[in-house]
Amino acid sequence: MNYADIKRADVANGVGVRISLFVSGCTHHCKNCFNQEAWDFNYGKEFTEKEIERIIEELDHSYIAGLTLLGGEPLEHVNQKGVLPLVKLVKEKFPDKNIWCYTGYTFEKDLLDRMCKEWEETPELLKYIDVLVDGKFIEEKKDIKLKFRGSSNQRIIDVQESLKQNKTILFDI
Repeated sequence: MNYADIKRADVANGVGVRISLFVSGCTHHCKNCFNQEAWDFNYGKEFTEKEIERIIEELDHSYIAGLTLLGGEPLEHVNQKGVLPLVKLVKEKFPDKNIWCYTGYTFEKDLLDRMCKEWEETPELLKYIDVLVDGKFIEEKKDIKLKFRGSSNQRIIDVQESLKQNKTILFDI
């Protein structure tokens, strides 16, 4: 897996001050995507143990609320394989910090109904994600007044509560 950027002290991609990992590779190609260069799976640098160590080090501050995964598309299969060891380690070392993930895929149809059945990484990865912002960015539904999302079709989902109740529960901001 490659990554485009790692941002420290990010306040735009989830509640609180966060460390954000922008992965490379996306097949959605949303019109007017804010990060088109990250569509290319070969863009950026290789995500290695060194980057995992850097993220863990950056998370080890009381003012950091958690980690955000975005891109590109963190839930492309190759990227799931790349971020899974990171999110496991984050939850092991920092169980009180939350993990947000932005995806163009939909929670029910794409993740639960398809990916969880096709790839062993998906159900495991979902165990570690606290909040999922799902749905493709749709230019015609863009709304700059929305918190933590770009278009009105996107939802902010409480993943753990949704898995527990076996129905989609929106995250309360």
